[in-house]
Amino acid sequence: MEKETNRKLKKNIGLENFMCLVLFFGLFGAISSKMGAINMIKTMMSTGYDLLMNVCLYLMAIAVLAGAVSGVFSEFGVIALVNKVLSKVMRPIYDLPGASSLGMMNCYLSDNPAILTFTHDDNFRRYFKKYQMPALTNLGTSFGMGLITTTTMMGMNVKGAVTSALIGNLGAIIGSVVSVRLMIRACKKMYGTEEMVEISSKKLIPEDKRVIREGSAGSRLIQSLLDGGRVGVDMGVSIIPGVVIICTLVVILTKGPAAGGVYTGAANEGIAFLPWLGKQLSFVINPLFGFSVPEAIAVPITALGSTGAAIGAVAKMAEVGRVTSNDIAVYTAICMCWSGYISTHLAMMDALGTKEATGKALVSHTIGGLVAGISAHLICVCLNLI
Repeated sequence: MEKETNRKLKKNIGLENFMCLVLFFGLFGAISSKMGAINMIKTMMSTGYDLLMNVCLYLMAIAVLAGAVSGVFSEFGVIALVNKVLSKVMRPIYDLPGASSLGMMNCYLSDNPAILTFTHDDNFRRYFKKYQMPALTNLGTSFGMGLITTTTMMGMNVKGAVTSALIGNLGAIIGSVVSVRLMIRACKKMYGTEEMVEISSKKLIPEDKRVIREGSAGSRLIQSLLDGGRVGVDMGVSIIPGVVIICTLVVILTKGPAAGGVYTGAANEGIAFLPWLGKQLSFVINPLFGFSVPEAIAVPITALGSTGAAIGAVAKMAEVGRVTSNDIAVYTAICMCWSGYISTHLAMMDALGTKEATGKALVSHTIGGLVAGISAHLICVCLNLI
């Protein structure tokens, strides 16, 4: 009912009708002119299926496990403890409660949507004001796949890869601060600074208390694990539309044809528009990041939609000696901070019930990722001067 009351009335016929048709047929007409209409449709369906089976279900599994952990942390007071201990750190840096650091940890160990498993728990939500909740999307995404990215980059056959990956982590932290702070600033204008996030508990929870289940410690443990896992299932389902729809488009705009430059209609083929665009802008981007070769720009462009694919591109470049220690630092920072945010941001904002702030989240995180990469490069430059 709430979604219906938020809708507006508009005339049936107007400029929007024609603009929608022009943009729709313009976009897919341009893609089909290069791939072929049949191949384009087959690729879209195959890519969507591949994303559903290999990405969405993987993210759902992560969300279930993360949900189970968050359920236990909530039931046994870990959230309250962490909030009390880390509030003095998180508030001045991010303007967020200390409890949000648990979301950072979850995402660093797994992937972006892991932070959502906390957001439906009253023992977590009670610490947040309304303007702070949407910023959790930016915070969690800044650390998504952090452990996987860092360890993979450390294993590259590049001199100083371990140190460079750690520098990249520092760059990602700087980018996360910029992204979250920009998002917080925008949300303050939208929601004000006083209203607290709604909780499902009918009774007001005293400041020094938390909500727990009835029964022994053992039964509470089992129930919190299962309830948290069920929340993870709900979160996993809620992100499927955003990931499948947005990432399919990103893949088509990022990937190229099959071997031999031939389109076959298979999954993960595309017109390579974004890498082409990146090369056109390389005269600006390469100096900012200190990239050693022009094709390096393909890595951050790919990281917009998929960190895993971006890491794979780095591995191929490293095999032929096209990656430097500076590149590793910048790649780590950007792959961590962006971590495929175009694929997940829309779905995460929808799951939080804050779709109206999605545009601001995307803009804020775009800037944050750029700052992360530039920061990593500048740190490398400074260390080389010492």
